[in-house]
Amino acid sequence: MKIYYNPKLKALSRELRKRGTLAEVLLWNELKARKIKGYQFMRQKPIGDYIVDFFCNKLKLVIEIDGFSHNEKSESDRIRQQRLESMGLSVVRFCERDVRRDIHAVVQAIIHWIEKFEKNTTP
Repeated sequence: MKIYYNPKLKALSRELRKRGTLAEVLLWNELKARKIKGYQFMRQKPIGDYIVDFFCNKLKLVIEIDGFSHNEKSESDRIRQQRLESMGLSVVRFCERDVRRDIHAVVQAIIHWIEKFEKNTTP
């Protein structure tokens, strides 16, 4: 399935990469340069009408970091996640506080997700 994006979001995604949160920067340092099991992740990637925090095309995996602003956006986050999943993507969410306090546990959770994915997709 081809994943389209709204080209109008390209400039905004570039701006979001420049002014990422501490949690985004910390996680990006772990994801970039294929550090996790050789998979390539992109940061602030436009998908459909959304910009996701991190995306791996090969895994069809979206990683979102929920900051304090997400507390009052739970309904819109739920709809957003449903739409992303309807495109055949998996969405994994982490709390910003958890990323800042224990990046190792977050990375281990991502590795665990990938290993489960690999096990389920290997013929």
